[in-house]
Amino acid sequence: MNSQSEERKVRLGLLLSNIRLEEKLLIQEAQRRPDVELTLVDSREIVLDLQNERSLDVLLDRDISQSRAMHALQLFQNSGVKTINSYEAVRVGGDKLLTSKALHDAGIHTPRVRVAFTPESALSAIEEMGYPVVLKPVDGSWGRLMAKIENRIAAEAILEHKSHLSSYFHSVFYLQEWIQKPGRDIRAFVIEGETICAAYRVSDHWLTNAARGGRAMECAVTPELHQLCVRAARAVSGECLAIDLMETSNGFTVHEVNCAMEFKESLKAVKADIPARIIDYCIKAARAAQHQKEYQHV
Repeated sequence: MNSQSEERKVRLGLLLSNIRLEEKLLIQEAQRRPDVELTLVDSREIVLDLQNERSLDVLLDRDISQSRAMHALQLFQNSGVKTINSYEAVRVGGDKLLTSKALHDAGIHTPRVRVAFTPESALSAIEEMGYPVVLKPVDGSWGRLMAKIENRIAAEAILEHKSHLSSYFHSVFYLQEWIQKPGRDIRAFVIEGETICAAYRVSDHWLTNAARGGRAMECAVTPELHQLCVRAARAVSGECLAIDLMETSNGFTVHEVNCAMEFKESLKAVKADIPARIIDYCIKAARAAQHQKEYQHV
């Protein structure tokens, strides 16, 4: 077939602000592809309007600012650009409370959660759940501003401090049950309904995030792990995600979903070429979108 859409390059936009190792690898991978025309869309510099014309086929979200990403994704998506992930997926996946709700509603094993909006009601929720509990910001990442609360004295102090932080999100007290995990958790990568690889994140600290010094070790993708991760991705309507899980005596529990996921530490342990797989999917999704537009104009 020699249609015009197949002959021209895929116009791929990379939505970003800071360029980390992950973005460098994605840029290098895209630039190696003869059928890709890459545009860096820096959210710190772009000025968007409400017109319907965007000169991209697909926009891959890699922005560390979720608020900027969500607005940009919404405008591009509404203008007919395929976005990965969608505005809807980023909205749910970027909010821990909405993620927990989506996982729960999909029947996926996830830690018990309580949410409160004042220090007093949060303290009551903690006492009801039982110590220890984990207090997380609903929109945080890299393990920042997370606290393991082990007694009432610690709870009162942490809740008081949090209530005086300036952001609105700090007035949302997201409380998650403490899971006794075996010194590690799992980060699995799902692209287009396939769990392409997974890595243990190992640490002596209860926080196993790579940003907190967690070390990566390869984790086998069993049928059980694959099916659970795919279900979790579907629950938030995501196409290109990292799923974070913990091992318990009752099997896996999914505790977070990450849209513009980090993978540099995992690359040290897994065999899959994560940047190449992401760019492969971007090209495939762009071609499918092109064909759909052609069909609509026939």
